[in-house]
Amino acid sequence: MSAESNKVAPSLLKVEQLAQHFTLGGGLLRRGSTLYAVDGVSFELAPGQTLGLVGESGCGKSTLAHAVLKLQEPSGGRIVFNGQDISHYSSTEMRPLRQQMQMVFQDPQESLNGRHTIGAILEEPFIIHRLGTSQERRQWAAELLARVGLPESALRRYPHEFSGGQRQRIGIARAMALKPQLLVCDEAVSALDVSVQSQILNLLLSLQQEYQLAILFIAHDLSVVKHISDHIAVMYLGRIIELAPAEVIYQVPKHPYTQALLAAIPKPDPRQRQAPIMLEGEPPSPANPPSGCHFRTRCRYVGEICAKQVPPLASDSDNGAHKVACHFHQAISSGQRLPQTPISYDIIPSVTTP
Repeated sequence: MSAESNKVAPSLLKVEQLAQHFTLGGGLLRRGSTLYAVDGVSFELAPGQTLGLVGESGCGKSTLAHAVLKLQEPSGGRIVFNGQDISHYSSTEMRPLRQQMQMVFQDPQESLNGRHTIGAILEEPFIIHRLGTSQERRQWAAELLARVGLPESALRRYPHEFSGGQRQRIGIARAMALKPQLLVCDEAVSALDVSVQSQILNLLLSLQQEYQLAILFIAHDLSVVKHISDHIAVMYLGRIIELAPAEVIYQVPKHPYTQALLAAIPKPDPRQRQAPIMLEGEPPSPANPPSGCHFRTRCRYVGEICAKQVPPLASDSDNGAHKVACHFHQAISSGQRLPQTPISYDIIPSVTTP
């Protein structure tokens, strides 16, 4: 975690009520259904800081990353990058900004062209943006390899000749070629062994300190993002349901879903282990989400208001650093006795999944 995490810094990236909806099926005479992949997401990210975005598979994390980088056109909301509202920028208008925002993908074997040498892969960003001579590009590629801990001899080799961790280092080197301000890591370590994960995370932290990178780090495991993130956002079915500084969200999680995710993290010390919090059923389909709170069909506590109103992502502290989207998070987190009878707008135990 960066040493500047507690200081207020101007935002490099500001996302407001971002939405990404897709139409499924349909035709000339029949209207298709709508899939709400991202449904009103807001957050900010400052230079030199990391926002960890976590949630189950299928909750919309990768779709959000693609929308933020304008790899696909958002359905609604605003994206402000470095003071520019890029929400409706065309691909031509986005081209100069591509140098400033880059992505590291989950599977480097798929994202690296197996028919090209590593040298050709690392030189490609310079060629696309018409930077340097052939000799300069080769020198820059060698310097990039050295920065991620690989020898210059790798320039002449092909992706299949490297291990998964080495390929991911090459993917990071390619993303850093143009010295971006924003780096989006989409499950960048999930396919790697635990020991290799820590090496890649340390490399990202080192690059962040050197270049004052803003990093959006996407993962499905809260334990992975713990040591790299300044803030953590928990996502469920297209919405952010909790957002807080990393140390706060691990110590005092407010949302029932966040509490369940943390309880599922394995702990080697038996004294620190806690009983798992079982969630009922499967996540609903984003093509047919529940009304009101999307989590209500799996929540241990649910009231009538949960089905009627969408809980806003509202501040739970005086300084506004901890935000929760739950109608009853204060009662749940304080351990208040919950009513056992269904009273209007009170919390009642969830018995069955609707």
